[in-house]
Amino acid sequence: MSAGSRLHWALLRRRNQGLRGLFALLVTMLLVYVAFFPGIVSLNGIARLTQNWFPLAVVAMAQTLVMLTGGIDLTVGAMVSLGSVLAATLVGDSIAGATLGILAVLGAGALTGGLMGSAIALLRLPAIIVTLACSFIVAGLALLVLSRPGGAIPEPISEALAGDLPTALGLLVLLVLAWRLFAATPAGLAIAAAGDNPTGAFRSGVRVPVAQIGAYAIAGGLTAFAGFFIAAQTGAGDPLIGDRLTLQSITAAVLGGVGFLGGQGTMRGALAGSLLLVVIIKLMFFLHLPAFAQYVAEGVIIIGAMAAHLLRRREA
Repeated sequence: MSAGSRLHWALLRRRNQGLRGLFALLVTMLLVYVAFFPGIVSLNGIARLTQNWFPLAVVAMAQTLVMLTGGIDLTVGAMVSLGSVLAATLVGDSIAGATLGILAVLGAGALTGGLMGSAIALLRLPAIIVTLACSFIVAGLALLVLSRPGGAIPEPISEALAGDLPTALGLLVLLVLAWRLFAATPAGLAIAAAGDNPTGAFRSGVRVPVAQIGAYAIAGGLTAFAGFFIAAQTGAGDPLIGDRLTLQSITAAVLGGVGFLGGQGTMRGALAGSLLLVVIIKLMFFLHLPAFAQYVAEGVIIIGAMAAHLLRRREA
């Protein structure tokens, strides 16, 4: 085996650490969920579960993309809210109107993410400071578009995305396939390399700032799309609906083995982490546990996941 092959497999092993345990826990929790609610094993049940999972899965993918570069995105919740209100005000009834509205939502998210990425990559400002500041700006923009829940999403779009068919699952499969294809391109490889070893990536010809800006732009588009989907679910826009998703996106990514220092983790781990988090929250809700318990559980999950990650690194 060549040195390059050994390095490739070593990197894969590093990025996949702990996934077997995560998937085992996910299967166990899904079995518990099915035991409590056997109706989930039906076309309608799968549709409802995936509709609840889809927004968190998408923002977890967005957060993972940023964290792979060594950054973090605290605008996720505000961007989801902005995507929601933009969708409720811009998406029209006609095919052309709907298409232009959706493109406008995605464009707004990508533009905002690209501007944040530029400030982080070119000005070398801390990602946590830039995204925290931008989260207030984006939240203000969302309130400027709609000061309270309102607007509307055309009924055919709501029915197609949030009806009785598992359309959300199909969309998620398409997103995963798109990620697999993108990850194999030079741009996708550059994002992973920029987070894993920025100096080495730069010396290898990778334009690290461009990779970082691209990661934030794509993440912004994904997050805005999650807001559009939520608007389709509820039939209207809400300037505050994404508030909890910032912490949940980080929780899902960390639960899936994504590290805060870049280059650590996989997209499938983040997706598994997001599904596990959704199942845990739904179980807590149906068991009539108080709302504050969900916040406590998310905090404990982050601490536990990071502790397990550090223990694995020490053992290695």
